[in-house]
Order: sequence, then C-alpha cells, then structure tokens
Amino acid sequence: MEPTQAPRTDALLQRFRTTLHTHLPLRALWAHGSLAGGDYQEGRSDLDLIAVLDRPYTAEEERHIGALHRTLDATDPLAPHLHRSYLVADDTTADPGRTHLTWAHRELLHRPVSPVTRRELHTFGRVLSGDAPGALLPPVTDTELAAYVRDDLRSYWRPALDHPARWLQDAWVDLGLLTLARATVTLRDGTLIIKAGALTVLGELGAPDAVVTDIRSRRYGPRPPVVPADPERPEPSPWLLHRADLTRAFLGPAIDRTLATYRDGADRGGN
Repeated sequence: MEPTQAPRTDALLQRFRTTLHTHLPLRALWAHGSLAGGDYQEGRSDLDLIAVLDRPYTAEEERHIGALHRTLDATDPLAPHLHRSYLVADDTTADPGRTHLTWAHRELLHRPVSPVTRRELHTFGRVLSGDAPGALLPPVTDTELAAYVRDDLRSYWRPALDHPARWLQDAWVDLGLLTLARATVTLRDGTLIIKAGALTVLGELGAPDAVVTDIRSRRYGPRPPVVPADPERPEPSPWLLHRADLTRAFLGPAIDRTLATYRDGADRGGN
C-alpha cells in the first residue's frame, strides 16, 4: 500500500486493512473518490473504500463489521469520514443496481455501488490490497454512465430542492453543486473530474460566486476556528439562509438546463 503523504490517514487505512484480513475473507481493498483521484484533504475529505470478499459474509461477520466500524469511529478522529461498501467477488458482475452492505453516516446500510463509482475504480482506483478493479469489475459503458448521471440529477437532486432545510447544511450545498458540475462534464465528454476541477466548472455554469468561494474556502482554505453552538440562538445564521437561497435559485434551473442539453440520446452516445 503506497503512502498518501497523509500519515494519520495511512495509519487508519493500515489498521482497517489489517483488521479486515484478520477477520474476513478479504480478496481486495480499493479506494475511489478523492483519495484515489488526487484531491484528498485529510480531515475534510471522505475516505471512500470498496472491500471485495472471497465469499458471502455470515450474519456473525456482518455484526463484526458493524462492531469494527463503531470501534474505529470511537477511537480515530478520521474514521467518521470512512465510507465502505462490501462486495462479494463472485457477485461483482451482477446487476449494478443490486445493493451491498455499506457503512456510511455511522450506520450499516445496503446501497448499490453506482456506475460513477465503478467508472472511478476503473479509471483511477487505488489498490490498497489484492486484485485490481479491472480483474473483478466489468467496465461501465459511456451510455450506462450517462443514463445514471441523468437519472441522479432528475430523480434525486431536483426533488431535493423542495426541502429547503437541507440546504442550510454545508454537505448539501457542497455535494449538490459539485455533483452538478461533475455531471455536466461527464454528460458533455464522458470523463470524470475531481472536486477541485468542479469548482472551476461551477464558475463556467454561472454558479453564485459567494457560494463557490465558500465551498473552496472550507475545502482548501485555512481551517476556521471551532465555534460552539449558541443555545440562545438555535436558528440558522443570516449567511446560511442567504447561501441556501442562492444555491436553490441557481441549482434548479441549472439542473434543468443540463438535462435539456444532454437528453437521452443527445450525449456522446456511449459504447
């Protein structure tokens, strides 16, 4: 496992990999997202991992997986950033919509491994242990990738704008805008870009400068001081309210424009 030049991250990954090898039939461990794409910011970026097992896990092993992650969360400040999905080697060619055991947001869930994640793994996935993604995962065609991206914008992000309270949170603002930018590039030319590149694309799409600057500062700028919550003032700050209004006013029409520009069959066509 090559070092990331982020020592605390390397220590956590080594601990996680060693524990998996000890307790589960681990075939491979891969990183995707920021850690694999060269945009990783320790303590800010998520750690997106895929573990491939040689055989299906037992009910006892599933409980052990949950216990492992809860222990890591309690003992390592970086562990809450870990998002991990568990695939079975003989099942990786199954329906991409099939769900897999996943640890995210401090709980065990069942989620698909999306075509975007699969394309990332093939394009710049980082092998932490075992076989490379190309040996176990079928490729994702341009047509499959474009169809998923369009559906994600149409069925998930567009309806999410009908819930104003969500857009008071940093995570929704960041991921919503960055997803739009990355989706637009994917639909336009079939490539994947990292989040740093997505910030530039947001400017080209006409995103509000104040919101783009806010995202860039929180992701790449000096760490702001931790300000304790004020029990006397639980309501959102004026900036958060303004930022949410700016984001929603831009994102709705921008999603609609992207979907209209890159309609089914109007993208690069796929292979």
